Amino acid sequence: MAAFCFFLFVFCLFFKNLFIFFVFLFFFLHTKNRTWRLKDLCYSPSFPSFDIQYIDQIFENIFPCAIITPLDCFWEGSKLLGPDFPVTVPMLGSGIRWTNLHPQRLLESMKSFNFNFPFDTLDDFMKRAGITSAYQEKPCLDPTDPECPLSAPNKNLTQSPDIGAELTGGCYGFATKFMHWPEDLVVGGTKKNKTGHIVKAEALQSILQLMGEKDMYEYWSQTYRVHNLEWSQEKAADILHAWQRKFTQEVLRHAASSNETKNYKMHPFSSASLANIMTEFSELSIVRVAVGYILMLVYAAVSLVNWANPVRSQSGLGIAGVLLVAITVAAGLGFCALIGIVFNASTTQIVPFLALGLGVDNMFLLTHTYAHSWDQHYRRYGDHTGEILKRSGVSILLSSVSNACAFFAAAIIPIPALRAFSLQAGILVLFNLATLLLVFPAIMSLDMKRRVANRVDLLCCLAGVVSIGSSDCEADAPKVTSVQPAAPVELKKMDRCGKAAPGCSTPTLTKKAPVTISSAVQQGNVAAGDCEADPALDPLIHGVAPTAAVECQTWTLSKFARHSYGRLLLKTPVKVLGMVAFIVLLAASVWGMSKVKNGLDLTDIVPHQTSEYSFLAAHDKYFGFYNMYAVTQGNFEYPNNQRLLYEYHDAFTRVSTIIKNDDGGLPEFWLSLFRDWLIGLQRAFDRDQASGCINQERWFANASDDAILAYKLLVQTGHVDNPIDKSLVGQVRLVDGDGIINPKAFYNYLTAWVTNDALAYSASQTSLRPQPRQWYHNAGDVELKIPKSQPIIYAQLPFYLNNLGSTEEITDMIEQVRGICKKFEDRGLPNFPAGIPFTFWEQYLKLRFFLFLALACVLVAIFLVLCVSLMSIWAATVAVFVLAAMVLQLFGVMGLLGIKLSAAPAVILIMAVGVGVDFTIHILVGFVTSIGARNRRTQMSLELMMAPVVHGAISTLLSIVMLAFSDFDFIVKYFFYVLSALVLLGLVNGLFFLPILLSIVGPPAEVIPANGEDRIATPTPMPSPCMERCSRRGGDSNGAGLRSQSESGSNSNNNNNNNNPSVTYVPRRLRGSDLSLTTITEEPPSWTSSHEIVVQPEVVVETTTCNGNGNCNSSSGSDCNSSSSSSSSSSSSGSSPPMSVTTTHGRQHFTTKVTATAKVKVEVHAPISHSSMEPSYYKHRRRRDGGQ
Repeated sequence: MAAFCFFLFVFCLFFKNLFIFFVFLFFFLHTKNRTWRLKDLCYSPSFPSFDIQYIDQIFENIFPCAIITPLDCFWEGSKLLGPDFPVTVPMLGSGIRWTNLHPQRLLESMKSFNFNFPFDTLDDFMKRAGITSAYQEKPCLDPTDPECPLSAPNKNLTQSPDIGAELTGGCYGFATKFMHWPEDLVVGGTKKNKTGHIVKAEALQSILQLMGEKDMYEYWSQTYRVHNLEWSQEKAADILHAWQRKFTQEVLRHAASSNETKNYKMHPFSSASLANIMTEFSELSIVRVAVGYILMLVYAAVSLVNWANPVRSQSGLGIAGVLLVAITVAAGLGFCALIGIVFNASTTQIVPFLALGLGVDNMFLLTHTYAHSWDQHYRRYGDHTGEILKRSGVSILLSSVSNACAFFAAAIIPIPALRAFSLQAGILVLFNLATLLLVFPAIMSLDMKRRVANRVDLLCCLAGVVSIGSSDCEADAPKVTSVQPAAPVELKKMDRCGKAAPGCSTPTLTKKAPVTISSAVQQGNVAAGDCEADPALDPLIHGVAPTAAVECQTWTLSKFARHSYGRLLLKTPVKVLGMVAFIVLLAASVWGMSKVKNGLDLTDIVPHQTSEYSFLAAHDKYFGFYNMYAVTQGNFEYPNNQRLLYEYHDAFTRVSTIIKNDDGGLPEFWLSLFRDWLIGLQRAFDRDQASGCINQERWFANASDDAILAYKLLVQTGHVDNPIDKSLVGQVRLVDGDGIINPKAFYNYLTAWVTNDALAYSASQTSLRPQPRQWYHNAGDVELKIPKSQPIIYAQLPFYLNNLGSTEEITDMIEQVRGICKKFEDRGLPNFPAGIPFTFWEQYLKLRFFLFLALACVLVAIFLVLCVSLMSIWAATVAVFVLAAMVLQLFGVMGLLGIKLSAAPAVILIMAVGVGVDFTIHILVGFVTSIGARNRRTQMSLELMMAPVVHGAISTLLSIVMLAFSDFDFIVKYFFYVLSALVLLGLVNGLFFLPILLSIVGPPAEVIPANGEDRIATPTPMPSPCMERCSRRGGDSNGAGLRSQSESGSNSNNNNNNNNPSVTYVPRRLRGSDLSLTTITEEPPSWTSSHEIVVQPEVVVETTTCNGNGNCNSSSGSDCNSSSSSSSSSSSSGSSPPMSVTTTHGRQHFTTKVTATAKVKVEVHAPISHSSMEPSYYKHRRRRDGGQ
């Protein structure tokens, strides 16, 4: 169907020129070896066949295309009907066109020539269709037109008619009974006077109806025109689309070039152009996807680069992660296609970007954890990888499972396209989860090998070089340390939480001597964000704040969260303001949510600056007109339930928006037209039977054609084995007194009606299925048998709707119609409504119900997942509360942006729960796994998780930023704006409101110290192992690159000098705590000590570093620990002799002289029995032996 909408300012001038544009209706479309006219493609009313070839040819040429236009109110409407070439009628001459055709007078002229032709049948057909004078008695817009007929009411008045009065009530085509165009269909923006006549209008609309591709294929399939075209339904569709495109172009070209129409706006629209737009809408933009993924690659590379220390840079890891996510998305979409999930516009336009953003979020969390847990002392790469997954794997699993639950819950909404989108997105989230937890750790292990090998990131062939003046606090080259004169040194890096971390070296001396000292030696290099000693965190390590701290030089998010943001956020005034702002935001969101209306404008899915957009905008403004069908189905006895069908049709009278006829009733439908035709035949039979022209056995030559046809129908029994029974004549009637068609022969009568009253059947728009059989009546044919059609399984009743300008009005109409359909469904009539309003707007009837149901399901699912994983109902409740608040806030933002609630925003609201988990679960997990009071745990959680949360938000924004460049406002408005608002709300809630809420009502920590302090009590160290056995093992077999260069020399000296205490490496797993020292005064024969001594040292270290040039630098620092209570204590102090530590960093050699003075406080604990320690020892022994 092609339609036009014109803005109207001046009635007369516009109507005088309106028909000019319809000249383009008669252009030709040239295809391969064929030329196609409008007449070849349009829908044309059917006419009866008379089995006379030249007569049928005349009717075929003169019957015009069906054009709905306001010009049909005037004689000028005849100029649109043609025909292209004037028709010649024998004995009446040539030159017959609709501009001069008076059908009734033509029929009378033909009768006067006594042609051997069934004029009565033709006359009856014309009367039933309302074909009388056609356009000859309608007023002329231009009475001075030479072709204006003399019968026109204003021909001699030489003045234009009252156009408003003529348009009032609508217009009629040449067949007035079947061609009534309602006023609301052709005139828009009207203003009427007190009498109801139109005095002003702003828009006019004309509609041209074309054949469907299937109808066109069937119409031409048996003709010569398509013999050499490889004719198919697809070929017919191509021709229809090409004609519509060319027609639209011609109208726009003429409108732009004509001076007569420069003051008017013309908007051509065709179903082909809309189909092309939707096809383009559904196509995957390779360029847009490529640019989006390249942006993500660039961001990952730049955000993870470390210019100061290329060895510790993670750009290569980030690029590999983005590529991995991209491959995973492609694999996931392939899997969706494999299992039969249909791809649609949302799949191609949104899913690739959304899946990229969600996948990269988790990748950034893994790289962040990797950077903050780097320690070369892991003996196997798998140990370090396992540590990374232990720290961040739970958060990734929770966020991904929550996202998947959200998407799968969104599939509850019963809209196929959005259900496919939800399922695809959920599957892609699970695919990303699998690859990030299984494949990406393997990539990190390869990166660990690169680091240990001291290779530059991205340029692995280059070795890393670290200078003393670097801002990084760790030399990435393997360190070789020698301690003189006493013992080998194991160098360990300690982070602020007491675990191994890059940046700070801690020589640990374990000797058979009265005192063992553990001290932190500050190196000359400081890595950004790795070695800060925070007063709020050091008590967890040392028990008291250090007297000196190592300050890094580079600004990082972690440092910002620790030193600035976290402290500011936890101040009481900020908390109060934050909670007040949170409450105000929720109240504003409730108000905004009340402003959200259901609906989706068609203009949102069409690009601006197109004729289609202009047409749809004008249609929405001026024409709230739609058509609908009430469809009845099979498994229903139509012949025996005719009364129910009439009641069903009449029930729609109560729908206020359905256009009624002039009498206030509904237009006729197929069964009433069928009945009226049979009643006419019955009357003709009764007349001829009364006059003796026909009896029970036969008819005579003077019988009318209608009476003969009625006789043939009356003798039908409806039984295939005995189809004819003449005794029925006079016993049965075609239609009884109650208006019920004879049910036994119902389908025989139907065959005759569809073929012999074709115009009424086509005007009914019933589209019976299966299609009734063909049978043409010939009065000279004595054959009485009429074929029986198949039982009806599909029939439709057409209705016109008006005054549907808003979604609320349309949904009210849908509810009324659905109520009628449900009522008759319960009475046994299978039926349903169909049409554009039901296709596009019925989703809004229960959309909010399904939305809230899906939200409830996903929130409950996330609550259960968090309860099981965190083992805390309290924590799960806080998380679900924040997520629900985010959904409410997003709902309010939609109201402020003027976005209507449709299926797409509903899915995003459900998806907001899953996406919000990424912004909340990391902070929550960091909070519950920290130790101390709520404020302290909140600050620690921000310090650890702020960086990955911010990176995840930025990556999500980058992944959807390409949506902003879409040509479709629907994508920009309903996806980019809403998703961007979701990310911003997630940041605000995750990094501002949630931390404040946790600091006030946060759940308890997973581990709570027994003494209630912000640290775990120092554990009792493991007993010293058998020294002889350790001596035989030769210390640490691995050394992780830290074995002393002079190990052999030291061992030799120790063996030769019994006066010196023997020094051996103690395996790390056999030391109870890195912060504890064991002083053993006497070694009993058994390996189990009778006493346990815990040492907390205060170490003052003075260092002198000399390079190869003889330049020396001095530095000093202190580290102290104290204990608030002990069962019994003693203090000792002493000093160690000057030690010379030689450290080799790559190719550079430095000599460091260390002088240390220690004050030691000792706690003595209860003795440990041999039986209780022996299993533990053998356990560690097995682990130690297994690692060798």
